Order: sequence, then C-alpha cells, then structure tokens
Amino acid sequence: MTISARRRWIMHVDMDQFIAAVEVLRKPELAGKQVVVGGRGDPTERGVVSTASYEARAFGVGSGMPLRVAVRKLPDAIFLPVDAEAYTAASNSVMDTLRSLDVIVEVLGWDEAFLGVDAAGPVSFARTVHDAVFAATGLHCSVGIGDNKLRAKVATDFGKPQGIYTLTNENWFEVMGERTTDALWGIGKKTAKKLAALGITTVSELAATDDKLLAAAFGPKTGPWIGTKGRGVDDSPVSAEPWVARSHSREATFQQNLTDCVAVRQEVRGLAHRVREDLLAENRQAVRVTLKIRYAPFETHTTTAALAAPTLDGDTIADTAAALVDRLDHAREVRLLGVRLEMTPPNDQTLANSAGAESGT
Repeated sequence: MTISARRRWIMHVDMDQFIAAVEVLRKPELAGKQVVVGGRGDPTERGVVSTASYEARAFGVGSGMPLRVAVRKLPDAIFLPVDAEAYTAASNSVMDTLRSLDVIVEVLGWDEAFLGVDAAGPVSFARTVHDAVFAATGLHCSVGIGDNKLRAKVATDFGKPQGIYTLTNENWFEVMGERTTDALWGIGKKTAKKLAALGITTVSELAATDDKLLAAAFGPKTGPWIGTKGRGVDDSPVSAEPWVARSHSREATFQQNLTDCVAVRQEVRGLAHRVREDLLAENRQAVRVTLKIRYAPFETHTTTAALAAPTLDGDTIADTAAALVDRLDHAREVRLLGVRLEMTPPNDQTLANSAGAESGT
C-alpha cells in the first residue's frame, strides 16, 4: 500500500519477545536458544511461563503455561526466574526513546505502546521508531500502522518479528474478513465460542451481524461494542496521560495443594493484608474485594464482593476476603489463591483524608 498524504496515524509498538530479549541482552550466550522465563526459574516448582523465546515458542511453549508442562515439552530449555526490576528498567528506556521522537505516547505496559503520529510516510517513520529503539536499548520491536487503535494493534501481529504492517479501512476486510473472530483485539476465545454458537465465526460475519442480535446475546452495551470490532471501528484517542491502576492484587501458588478450609482462609487473609499495604502506599481506599482461586489441576474461578464503604481498615478487608472462601468448593484441592482490591480514584481528597485518619498516618 502506498501512502503519501500527510495525516494523523496511530502506531502500535510491540517489543519482540520482550522479557526473553532482555535476558538475552544481559546474557548474549542465550541468543538462539530455547529460553523460558517464569516463577523462580525452577520448572519443578509450580509457576507459569511469563514469556518464552521464539525458539521455545516454536515447540508450543507460551505465556501462562505451567512451568511443569513447559519442561515436559522442552526438557533441555534454559529456565530463568522473573526479574521485574530489569524489565522495568528496560521498559523505561524504550518509552523514553519513543517520547524523544516528538509523538504522543500512550504506554500500555512493559512492552507496548500506542503512538499518535503526524506523517506523510508512516512506514518510513515506523522504521525510524524501530531503529531508534534498537539504537537506544539493543532491543527489537514491531510496529503496526493503522487509522485507529484497533487496526494498529491488530496490524502488529502481521509484522512480527521486527516488521512493519499497515491495516486501515481500505484493506481491513481484505486482510481480516475471513479470519476467525478471536483474531480481533478484545475478542477472546470464550467470546469467540459464544459467537460461533450464533453462527458467527469470521470477522466479516461479525461485521454484518445486526447489533440487536448481539445485544440480545451479550447485553445492550457489550453486544454492539463487539460488533464494532468486526468492522474495525475504534474512536478512542491516543492519550499521553499516565496510566492509573484501578486495583492491586497479590497471588500465591502453593507447592503443595491446600486441602484444609482453615488454611485457605488463613492464606486469603494474609494476601488481603499484603494488598492493603499496596493501597496504603497510594493512599487510596478499597471498594471491592475479588478472590481468585485455582483448583487442582488447573481450573480457575473468581468471586467478588463490594465493601460496605470505602476503607483501608485491614480487618474489614481481610474479613470480607475470607468470607468469600465460603463460596468455594471445599471438596477440591487448591493450588493458587489471589486477592484483588479495587480502589477509589486517585486525588480524591475527601477519601484520602479519611484514609489517612483511618490508617493512623
């Protein structure tokens, strides 16, 4: 596609195998090898894969996979522990480099960002982005070019690794029309399965589906929103406003399954107190508690409850979290627990002041 008119483009920058690439940068002898990063780097322990090098992905190892499954697939792979500080430092260097290009940068996480770019030659500018990031960090990235965020995000996958791809209204259905709905950003496998039950399996079929049918199946807001994905519609702007967390969470994976309900409650209370410390650091109160449980061997459920009022009181938060344990299946063994606390908005002075008084700060 030839593009010459100067206009506003949205680009999605996605670092290639970011965590693994940072490890290779620190240990050049790992280049070209099967590298798996996750947990404490011990595949005999319970934990999940955070990322895998392309060489490991070729054998079916990927993010979220239990480490014990990964080592069965690749017994000779190199397993490394997660080093969050190193990845954060590398990410900061990447984002600072992007900001130096005089564009709007919306950070999505450690390894990706949207750019708002005015350019006559977006492909040329995308190459500039890649080269600038590589020169500053030694890390490669791929760049998706689009006329909105959705198309830019989807385009990136076509360019990986180290590539550039453009997806706009002009070629949307040509490229995406016959692909399955889970190829769309925001459409997961569960939603795709529900769509398939309605006879909607491709992007083109989703785009042609009446919003009333989707609303009946998914709800009055979610249904039509899913329809916009099929048409490649996304009106959200690129914003340089810093990302603000809506919640904090803590998880624990147990090397031995928990079989005693009392032990489960004790662990949940401990996790709740740990998350409360994260909220105290931001002076933001908890408004909702969510309990995550993973039963053996690997089935995950969540349950949630709103707090009676915003609070930072440790006993109140822990009591609410522990009460959620009553909703669990006590006949099943537990391999993972997690507690998430949703928070009041930042800079709410009324709540912040009451939080300070309540916590004794």
